[in-house]
Amino acid sequence: MNWIAGIPSPSSGSLDLGPLTLNAYGAMIALGVVAAVWLGGKRLTQRGIGTTDDMSAIAMWAVPSGVIGARLYHVITDWQLFRDNPGAIVQIWKGGLGIWGGIALGTLVGIGVARKRGLPVALLLTCVAPALPLAQSIGRWGNWFNQELFGRPTTLPWGLEVSTSTAQSAGYAAGTQFHPTYLYESIACLLLCGALIVLDNKVPMRAGRLFFFYTAGYTVFRFFIEGLRIDPANSAGGLRLNQWVSLAVFAASLAVIIAMRGRPATTEPTLPELAD
Repeated sequence: MNWIAGIPSPSSGSLDLGPLTLNAYGAMIALGVVAAVWLGGKRLTQRGIGTTDDMSAIAMWAVPSGVIGARLYHVITDWQLFRDNPGAIVQIWKGGLGIWGGIALGTLVGIGVARKRGLPVALLLTCVAPALPLAQSIGRWGNWFNQELFGRPTTLPWGLEVSTSTAQSAGYAAGTQFHPTYLYESIACLLLCGALIVLDNKVPMRAGRLFFFYTAGYTVFRFFIEGLRIDPANSAGGLRLNQWVSLAVFAASLAVIIAMRGRPATTEPTLPELAD
């Protein structure tokens, strides 16, 4: 007997909180940010290198920069979706954020703010490494509310139910259930968050190295989850663009992890050393 007969999708992409109506996609991202700031700030405080206020100050600049970077990545890599409707570029609430653009620009801006506040950058990267997948784990639920980025059809008991119009626009009959890729990634990110915390506590390593365990770990399951998705995407050689990006980021992350192997864990490397 199947105890789960499918995962229903919300009938609306908004959340009604009394007299307030919030866009659910944005609300999930905001909740993810709050959770990440809490965890990152807690880890900064535990190491005695900063405070929750420092983490909040970094997030104040890094988060909007990350959103901009994520949107730019999506627009650039899926320009065909915006070529005839440039006004849609700013409609972030409808979905469409590329994680790699967000990580890249958000991290660079966050590093800049940290340096101005006199925080050790490599140790900051260690502290925020588990916080990032925690934010992603929560933020992915915005795709559930938007009924987007689901996988190919499945008969598994946890198949995702979508509206008739959504199924038909994807080219499938009404009532078709799909792989809930948002759920797969949400669970995987939560597990990655826990694994990074355990690794950080159990294995002495050079400051900053944990961040590259995050990027390497994320790319592994993102590669396979991306392969399940059926939303339009640029592809080459039988792989979607984000799968190629995952392979490239994984290779680069692994190279850094290996390069930092065996280095003493008592001092913080400079940014040039991290790039060696």
